[in-house]
Amino acid sequence: MQLLIATHNRGKLIEYKELLAGLPFELSTLDDVGIHDDVEENGATFAENARLKAVEYAQRSRLLTLADDSGLEVDALGGEPGVYSKRYAGEGKSDADRYWFLLDKLKNVPRAERTARFHCVIVIASPDGKLWQTDGTCEGEIGFEPHGSHGFGYDPIFQVTERGMRMAELPPEEKNKISHRARAAEKAKLILAQIRSS
Repeated sequence: MQLLIATHNRGKLIEYKELLAGLPFELSTLDDVGIHDDVEENGATFAENARLKAVEYAQRSRLLTLADDSGLEVDALGGEPGVYSKRYAGEGKSDADRYWFLLDKLKNVPRAERTARFHCVIVIASPDGKLWQTDGTCEGEIGFEPHGSHGFGYDPIFQVTERGMRMAELPPEEKNKISHRARAAEKAKLILAQIRSS
């Protein structure tokens, strides 16, 4: 049975192959099934954006589709950057541009008030309109400067509470056990197993 992962990113496909290992699905990307454009992610929440993508691509491909949306929520900034995590410092900016922009906004915020979390919502949609949703979070705080060379995005400035180190300092196999996406995918795996056996 085929499962469409709603992404053009081969790296994300590889990550999902690891996260969903053991399930009897053949995973493919949008490009694999001939979809080369993007759904506009204009939802106000991660759940809305994931749902927009899952529903649209399931209808267009006629395949069971998994879509996610995720980002960083910083309490001192009222939950920013949230759904704008990828374009927080403006369009076309690098990961470093974004995290330095965020660090600048937090420059006068003391350590005790720098709590944050990575949040991921996964939506699975069937071509006939059924929907399932899971989510996962990874709690931490924002450091004062970047550390580590693994990962991407805000990983160098995100201190993982349960590990006492930056997300970018964790080897990928460790990150894939505790990340927000890993936690959401663990729940999605149970749903996919039920779908497959029904």
